[in-house]
Amino acid sequence: MLRAMGLDCVETYVPWNLYEPEPGRYGDVAALGRFLDAVGRAGMRAIVRPGPYVCAEWENGGLPHWLTGPLGRRVRTRDPEFLAPVEAWFRRLLPQVVERQVDRGGPVVLVQVENEYGSYGSDPVYLEWLAGLLRECGVVVPLFTSDGPEDHMLTGGSVPGVLATANFGSGAREGFATLRRHQPSGPLMCMEFWCGWFDHWGTEHAVRDAADAAAALREVLECGASVNVYMAHGGTNFGGWAGANRDGELHDGPLRPTVTSYDYDAPVDEAGRPTEKFRRFREVLAEYARGPLPEVPEPRPGSRPRCGAASTGGRRWTRSWRSSVTRRWWRRCRRPSRSWGWTGAWSATGWRCRVPGGRIRWG
Repeated sequence: MLRAMGLDCVETYVPWNLYEPEPGRYGDVAALGRFLDAVGRAGMRAIVRPGPYVCAEWENGGLPHWLTGPLGRRVRTRDPEFLAPVEAWFRRLLPQVVERQVDRGGPVVLVQVENEYGSYGSDPVYLEWLAGLLRECGVVVPLFTSDGPEDHMLTGGSVPGVLATANFGSGAREGFATLRRHQPSGPLMCMEFWCGWFDHWGTEHAVRDAADAAAALREVLECGASVNVYMAHGGTNFGGWAGANRDGELHDGPLRPTVTSYDYDAPVDEAGRPTEKFRRFREVLAEYARGPLPEVPEPRPGSRPRCGAASTGGRRWTRSWRSSVTRRWWRRCRRPSRSWGWTGAWSATGWRCRVPGGRIRWG
């Protein structure tokens, strides 16, 4: 579907906390390698963004709770107690990437250093150490950083000798002009072209006009830049893996949880179906393609999403959820080592939900 829209590369985050739920206990890390192999079989390239921090819309930004709990604000800094587990994780993960780099016949062409670090901190020693670790682990393809097109973000998030890219959803000429102040030469790239937006519980679904998004995409390409459509297909954050964002211009307001759906009003919707935005983007991208685009595949039968009965206000619950709460599950949820979960109790007036830290979690 993505090739038919006119794209030739797939980008993916790698959430650390999904693969190392407890220190030294790893899940199926080879899943990343299988995904990259599938990208290669589809005739596409790959961009890997291994973090260690990946994105606020993923639970805890992808960082393990067993690390952020004890360290607090010392994460994402040069603190040795943070760097040691990062190094152990990267040495476990990165062989999946290194073996599939383009110089070895694989699809991987770019690897990211951190993610939007200029929106968080300003520790150049940490960023340079992380870039060095990637090289030490065998990454030979170009490295890059990505930040918002603002001077303080690019100052805090860039690394000398590493390609800087910008993230935005409109105003490409202005955004690239800001980027050029920090990186006078080299390729231009919008690493996250925000063609839609994510949703929080209790808000309406975010929608961006397809024609407006297509015009903004055209402006990026007219600047002679590369572009990563974010999101081309958002999919779903199952279980409690959806993250949260803080309100306010300075992100110091209430914490607002992201819904399970990451549809993002993307050109390929949550169920994998092309939308009007897909058709508009295809028209723009076809003008820059080296040849005719592939035919648009038919959506798989039964791809229409099925919605549950839980409401954003927390007043209605599906019977299947209630019946699934067992004593064993209750004991597990109360363990201090759990990174997220629901706790509930039955009373004469019905189910009541208690959410630690005031964060609602829906599956």
